[in-house]
Amino acid sequence: MAKTEKRKKLSSNAKKALVLCCMVGLLVVTGVLNFVLNSQINNPTDVGTNGGDGNAVETFFNSHRSNRETARAEEFSYLDAIIKSESASETVKASAEQKQVELLEFIEKELVLESIIKAKGFDDAVVTMSTNNLNVIVNKAELTSQDVAQIVGAMLSETDYARNQVYVMSYSV
Repeated sequence: MAKTEKRKKLSSNAKKALVLCCMVGLLVVTGVLNFVLNSQINNPTDVGTNGGDGNAVETFFNSHRSNRETARAEEFSYLDAIIKSESASETVKASAEQKQVELLEFIEKELVLESIIKAKGFDDAVVTMSTNNLNVIVNKAELTSQDVAQIVGAMLSETDYARNQVYVMSYSV
């Protein structure tokens, strides 16, 4: 029984320190992944028929998705710590739960939007949503105004964002 009492008596500072250590650990993992993926972009070992550009573009999009997933995992971890905290108020816990639901909706919608862009004939795309804006990066050297209009139209029809909240960018090596 003494062990269970000691576990329950973790101070607020100890809990904060534990959450902070987890966040720092995730940050270190993100940094290492970023370093490894960037070194693969800068030193491609697999040069294809297009001079390696396709590999670098593929690596960029995969790296961007990986970084987005890592950042979201950190957010979920932080929100879980708030929800499980005994010292957090019910209002704060409810807010953290609502934020988790919002993040899940963003993740699902991003996958759908990326698929729609690919279905419109673009090789690859990454969509990142937040409460304020929607960012789209498309695998194409130059986007015509018709391309941008097509992408923005699809984004507006599938989301509740206004035109001035949708940003479309091209990516090429």
